[in-house]
Amino acid sequence: MRIRYGMVGGGEGAFIGAVHRMAARLDDAYELVCGAFSSSAEKSQRSGAALGVPPQRCYDDYASMMAREAVLPAAERMQCVVITTPNRMHLPIALAALARGFHVLSDKPATATLEECRTLAAKLRSSGLHYGLTHPYTGYPMVREARARIAGGELGKVRKVLVEYTQGWLATPLELQGNKQAAWRVDPAQAGASCCMGDIGVHAFNLAEFVAGVAVRELCAELSSVVPGRRLDDDGTVLLRFGNGATGVLIASQICIGDENNLRLRIYGDKASIDWQQMEPNSLWFKPLEGPAQLLRTGVSGTGAEAAAATRVPAGHPEGYIEAFGNIYREFAQLLTRDKAEAADGAVPGISAALRGMAFVETAVGSSAAGTQWRELPHLG
Repeated sequence: MRIRYGMVGGGEGAFIGAVHRMAARLDDAYELVCGAFSSSAEKSQRSGAALGVPPQRCYDDYASMMAREAVLPAAERMQCVVITTPNRMHLPIALAALARGFHVLSDKPATATLEECRTLAAKLRSSGLHYGLTHPYTGYPMVREARARIAGGELGKVRKVLVEYTQGWLATPLELQGNKQAAWRVDPAQAGASCCMGDIGVHAFNLAEFVAGVAVRELCAELSSVVPGRRLDDDGTVLLRFGNGATGVLIASQICIGDENNLRLRIYGDKASIDWQQMEPNSLWFKPLEGPAQLLRTGVSGTGAEAAAATRVPAGHPEGYIEAFGNIYREFAQLLTRDKAEAADGAVPGISAALRGMAFVETAVGSSAAGTQWRELPHLG
């Protein structure tokens, strides 16, 4: 049986909504049954019609969607809400879904502020429902391979973590030229306290902790608004100190002209290192202290069970962003089809990752505002 889901946001002209729908379709585990696809009722209806959603289930707003879906027969109503709106709407939509008994899968960041994320976590704990956060880069087979090798001790003690995520699309003031994707990201009322760190820096942070298996304890950040007139950061560098004594650097920028979606992770231990780049996702460099460097490839013998579970096609067939995104959707579906909700996040980024991400964003913003002070990430227990 497919999981019936409804989408909030993601209507015509929205990039990420289409990505979510493609990811949901990859394993035929989901069926889009309803949506409030836009803050405009007319656009929501138009978007739903283009997607084949019946007009009576294309709602004017998310509140109407939750209320009306909740009273439908159990075999018809949606089971899960997918959130693909600007950041400021993530919390109210998630809370409305949980209150009506619907699971939630949300685009990142989880909320606009850390305090909002704490509120979400408290509601989630009392609901018995599942929550997932789409950090799709954790779904790549070679990311899973790197994580497994580090967890298995092949790198030894992690000493240094370098992660960078650079783009060039915001190098000019697109928000003044009618670009809606740029406009909401640089607007504090819609994005929250950060543009660059909240948009892509949080992905880099999540990837670093996910793969390294060690948590950041404190950081020191310098964030900048390079394009004149912007109220939020479009560039930043963050020094990291991990709980095991390792150090690191996180670079996130959206003003690097010529860079497309340049996400790269390097982790150095006392026995070996790994190097992975999202623009060449099927490849992972493993470099031991002694012996030749090894180029590991998706689908080729020599990789482990975690990578194999995330691999979809035979070796030599490129697996990219949509497939990695689809792995998150598949694993979330596996959670929902179990008999009982479980507390552990597992492979799917959940509320713990959500809290960590918001703690990173707010601590980085605070550190930069205070003159690049070292600051501890808040306790999230």
